[in-house]
Amino acid sequence: MNVAVVDYGAGNLRSVLLAFARLGVDPRVTADPDDVLRAELAVLPGVGSARTAMASLRRTGCDEALRTRKGPTLGICLGLHLALEESEEDGGVAGLGLVPGRAARIREGRVPRIGWAPVEPDGTAYWFAHSYAAITPAGVYTSEGFVATARHGSFTGVQFHPEKSGPAGSRWLEQCLSLA
Repeated sequence: MNVAVVDYGAGNLRSVLLAFARLGVDPRVTADPDDVLRAELAVLPGVGSARTAMASLRRTGCDEALRTRKGPTLGICLGLHLALEESEEDGGVAGLGLVPGRAARIREGRVPRIGWAPVEPDGTAYWFAHSYAAITPAGVYTSEGFVATARHGSFTGVQFHPEKSGPAGSRWLEQCLSLA
């Protein structure tokens, strides 16, 4: 399977690559828009700064590739936030606009929100690590009141880290691969 993991100069590339390798997939790490367009599945990994990540995506042209690609795209944590219209992070950053909504700083409870938490409605626990949360009408699953998964068109984004969520995360990634 042709999987492109978008390299924007940060992200948890190693963890994502290892998670796919455990499933028998050898993804390509790339900042080439053509690779992003041709991939059966494009992955926008998590971890990093929204402003720095968006600047890198614009510089390489991967922002337009992500906007115009027809196939499925997976955003993980920051990847979900980047797909939104905007983020409060770094004083405000325009996102890719793949999903309606914005990323807002978590203002109540533990910040950052780190650890295992169940995703509703099925109660499966995944690993979370975030200080911002998606506010979007495209949310389809939640965790402790936050959007855990959002879907809009061919984009699916998750606030949790499937690559760090053990067997449950592996099963989740397998489902993503089966849709590509």
